[in-house]
Amino acid sequence: MSNTKTGAGKTADYLYYVVRIATLVMVVIAFFPQLNPAKICEFVNKNMSLFTSGVSYGGLTKECGRAFRQGWIQESSFRLLFASSMISCIGIALAVVNGCMSIGNVKFKRLGNWFGIAGTVLELGGMAGIYNAYTQVAATDHPDRVIPSLPAFQMGLFLTLAVLVLVCTVVIQLLLPKARPEDQYEMESKYKLFLMFMPFAALAFVFSYLPLYGWRYAFYNYESGGTLSRDNFVGFQWFTMLFENAATRQDIVRVLRNTLAMSGLGIATSWCAMAFAIFLSEIKNSHVRRFVQTFTTIPNFISWVLVYAIAFAIFSTDGFLSGIMQNMGVWDAGRNLLQDPSHMWLKMLAWGMWKGIGWSAIIYIAGISGIDQQLYEAATVDGAGRFQKMWHITVPGLIPTYMVMLLMSIAGILSNGMDQYMVFENAMNTDTITVLDLYVYKLGIVGGAIPLSTMIGMVKSLISVVLLFAANSISKLLRGESIV
Repeated sequence: MSNTKTGAGKTADYLYYVVRIATLVMVVIAFFPQLNPAKICEFVNKNMSLFTSGVSYGGLTKECGRAFRQGWIQESSFRLLFASSMISCIGIALAVVNGCMSIGNVKFKRLGNWFGIAGTVLELGGMAGIYNAYTQVAATDHPDRVIPSLPAFQMGLFLTLAVLVLVCTVVIQLLLPKARPEDQYEMESKYKLFLMFMPFAALAFVFSYLPLYGWRYAFYNYESGGTLSRDNFVGFQWFTMLFENAATRQDIVRVLRNTLAMSGLGIATSWCAMAFAIFLSEIKNSHVRRFVQTFTTIPNFISWVLVYAIAFAIFSTDGFLSGIMQNMGVWDAGRNLLQDPSHMWLKMLAWGMWKGIGWSAIIYIAGISGIDQQLYEAATVDGAGRFQKMWHITVPGLIPTYMVMLLMSIAGILSNGMDQYMVFENAMNTDTITVLDLYVYKLGIVGGAIPLSTMIGMVKSLISVVLLFAANSISKLLRGESIV
């Protein structure tokens, strides 16, 4: 009897691996527009995935306005399509719940299996609804205008995965022993921590790794609103264009100069946040310390648009500073210092430090609170003064944190943001203020050169990864510590 139960338990474990992998595949492909089973006609937005088709009715019907007005498509068909897509997404979510509960005890697993069965049934029902919506669209009197098409491969993929999960879950439910009434829903602590981490991993995947799929535009002669096909595939044409086109090459050199200079200044002054945190922690009056910390942290939460509004009120032709200078007789007429291109790198550094030094100091303040207080007491007994304790205890205690932040700064040396430089840019200072991120924005969004801007962003990301590993290797060689 024991051997039979052990064999059944092993079989259930193997089937759980199949269920988890199939569920993970369903979750991933639900975000890919090319694998969307809801694309039943030409009026469905080509950039919609199954997930977006089930959460955004406006996006799903974005291109259907004329078709609805002319009566080519019934709006009820798209309501059915939207509801079916939503049901499919809910089914996938329930299957995910089953996968999460499968790492608990037997009582957890049996309950999770019911979620998995319900989820796959809902997903199968959603696919049936999508097919029903397709048949309604295909039955229109204007098929030449609607061009209905059944996404057979995409639908078959989701159906296959749903049936696989359903069959495996049913078999697992039959193989698992019944839970005793006195059993509680339990899960090991390591699995609880893993499930707590999963939402953040999913967000990182959606916002950091999934967009890498857009790198394919760098290999096509793509225009906004067009499609990717063999006809507009150009390979590495946009990569070679950087070196063959003199104008583009000059722009890249100028932009890289600005980017490296501003990032270099930021790295060179990155110790200021640590120094500010150290001196702030030395303020003995708690009320004064809290006031200073709050007053210096608030600017981080002010948008760069409002920062520019403040700068405009002070440094423009009719600004506060210009008015004082004229009244004192220093200037004969008002001057707009925001249009002055001189020392632009230092100006941007000053604005960035004013806005972010309080926020950047928070991590060092937390690091200071983690330093053993007995070190300070021993130094006091040995006759060390305040500055000696800061230099010999606080600073060495913060060096590991500073080195991690420094390595991250070096890795992001080509990514110094766009908002600050975009709001401060004008015709007079554009040559010295345009950084790589702003250049990519102007090239792709404003100029419409999406493949070229994608290629530049792609190369920038690869260089950042190389810089991170290079800086990490140097840190490991010199300090014996690394972050990767």
